[in-house]
Amino acid sequence: MSSSPSIRSMLVVAVVSLATFGCAQTSSITQQAASSPQPSIANIQSHMSFLADDLLEGRDTGTRGHEIASLYIAGEFKKFGLTPAGDNDTFMQRVGFRRALLVQESPEFVINTDAGEHSFNYPKDFIMGADPVRTSAELSAPMVFVGYGIIAEEFGHNDYAGLDVEGKIVVALSGRPSGLNSEEGTHLASSAQKSKYAVDNGAVGYITLQTPAGEKRRPYERSLTSIHAPRLRWVDPQGNVGNTFPQLEVRAFVNMDTAAVLFENAPVSAADIYAQIEADEVPTGFALPATARLKSASTHDEFTSPNVAGVLPGSDPDLKDEYIVFTAHSDHLGISKSVELDRINNGALDNASGTSVLIETARMFASLPKAPARSIMFLAVTGEERGLLGADYFVKNPTVPKESLVANVNLDMPLLTYESSDVIAFGASHSSMGGYVESAVANAGITLTDDPWPELNLFTRSDHYAFVREGIPAVFLVTGIKSKDPEIDGSQVLNTFLATHYHRPSDDMNQDFNWNAARTFTQVNFEIGQTLADAPQRPVWNEDSFFGNTFGRK
Repeated sequence: MSSSPSIRSMLVVAVVSLATFGCAQTSSITQQAASSPQPSIANIQSHMSFLADDLLEGRDTGTRGHEIASLYIAGEFKKFGLTPAGDNDTFMQRVGFRRALLVQESPEFVINTDAGEHSFNYPKDFIMGADPVRTSAELSAPMVFVGYGIIAEEFGHNDYAGLDVEGKIVVALSGRPSGLNSEEGTHLASSAQKSKYAVDNGAVGYITLQTPAGEKRRPYERSLTSIHAPRLRWVDPQGNVGNTFPQLEVRAFVNMDTAAVLFENAPVSAADIYAQIEADEVPTGFALPATARLKSASTHDEFTSPNVAGVLPGSDPDLKDEYIVFTAHSDHLGISKSVELDRINNGALDNASGTSVLIETARMFASLPKAPARSIMFLAVTGEERGLLGADYFVKNPTVPKESLVANVNLDMPLLTYESSDVIAFGASHSSMGGYVESAVANAGITLTDDPWPELNLFTRSDHYAFVREGIPAVFLVTGIKSKDPEIDGSQVLNTFLATHYHRPSDDMNQDFNWNAARTFTQVNFEIGQTLADAPQRPVWNEDSFFGNTFGRK
C-alpha cells in the first residue's frame, strides 16, 4: 500500500486551511471580500490528499470508497452554500448500474461451410464479453464481411453499400481507414457507432476481426487479461439499459488466425484483406460462404453509485435558468487483482486532481459578492473509467431541464507535476466556446495551445463527450505542454507519467507535484466559467463543426 498522511492529519490540515483561506461559510456570500477570489493551494492539497488516500481503496464505481468520496464532495458543496441538484433535494443523483459477468465455461463458436463444421476454442481463438441485456444468448446465422463497418456519407464512405445484412452476422475489421484518422473518425469508428450502423441495416450479430495494426498496438494475447472483467451499463428507473444494442444478440472478437478460417473459400482471403489495409486500401464487403453459431451466458447483479451535483444559482433573472456545467469524474479503478504489495489505484492525478480543482472552483464562485448571470453546476460524475457512464446517465436523465444545459467544461487528469505556461482545450474549435476560452486563458496570463496530439483523438475520450452527443457544446481542459522552466519538456513529462503511473497504483500522493501549476489551472477554470456565465449569448456550434451538425440542436 502507498505511504500517505493519516486521515486524521489530513482533516486537521483541511480545517486549518479552510479557516486560513476563508473557505468555511462563517458568513453569508454578501459578506465575502469584493475582490476576485484566488485559488488556495492548501485547499487543493487537502482535497487531493483525502480523495487519493488508501482509505478510499481506489474509488471504484459502486464501492464504499467511492461512496466516501461522494459524501466528501457533497459536504464541501453544502459548506459553500450551493443548492443541491441531485435527486429529492439532495446533492446525490443515484445512478443504477447493472454489472454483467461472462460465465467462462459458456462461450461457443462454430462455423458450418460446404467443407463441414469447424469449432473454435475459447479464449485461444476468440473472446466474448458479458452481455448486460440478457443472461443467455444463442444465435445461428449467415455471415457478411462489411469492411470496417462504418457509414460516413460526409466523407464519402459507406461499408454497407450494396450489402444485405438483414438477419445476418456482420464481420468487421477493428479500427478505421487512414482517411478517417481524425476526431470525427474516432466517433464514426467507435464501438457504439459501429453497432448502430449494423443495427440500422438489420444485423443480428457482430464479429470483430483483429488487424495487423491492432496486433501491433495491442496484441490479441493482451486482450485475454480482461476476459474476467465485468461489463457495466447504467439502468434507468424504467429498467432501460443505457448504450446497448439488444438487436445484436451475440458478439465476438477473433484473432488473425481465426479470421483466416472464417474467410476460407471466400471471394477474398483474410490475408489479401490484411494486405489491402496495410497498403491503405479500403476493402469491399461481401457475403461469406459460412453460417456461424455463437453461444454465451452471463450473470447479472445491480447496484447504485452517485453523481454529486451542486448549483450556484445565477443572478440574472433572464439567464439564471441556463446552466454552465463543470464536470470531473470522482471514480477510479479500485484495487488491482495482482500480487504486488501495493494494489490500490489511488488515482491522484486521475482524477483526484480534477475533482479537487472542481471543488476549489466551486468555492471560488461561492465566494463572489454577486453570482454570475447564469447558474453554474458543479458535477462530480461516477463511472467514467467504466465508459463515461455517470456523465452519459446525467445528460440523458438531467436533474434540470436538458435544454437549459448550455455548455460543459470538463476537468480530467490535469498533470500537476510542472508549471505550464499554456493549457489545451480539446473541442474548443468546434463551437464559440473557443473564443470564450481564449479570452479567459489570456486573463489568467497564459496561452491556449492547439491539440498537440491529434492522433490520440482525446476529444472523444472523457466525460465532456457525453454532453457533445446530446448537442451541448463542451471543452475538455488539460494542462499544457509548454513549461515555464526551459529545462522541463512538458511532452516528456506526460509520456513518462503515462508509461509509469497512469492507471497504476503509483499514481498516488508520493509523486512530485507542482502546486503552482494547480493554482494556475484552477484560476483558468474560474476565468472560463465566469466568462461563459456572464456572456451575452449562450455558446453555439460553429457552422463547419461535424459534431455540431451531427448532434447540435436545431
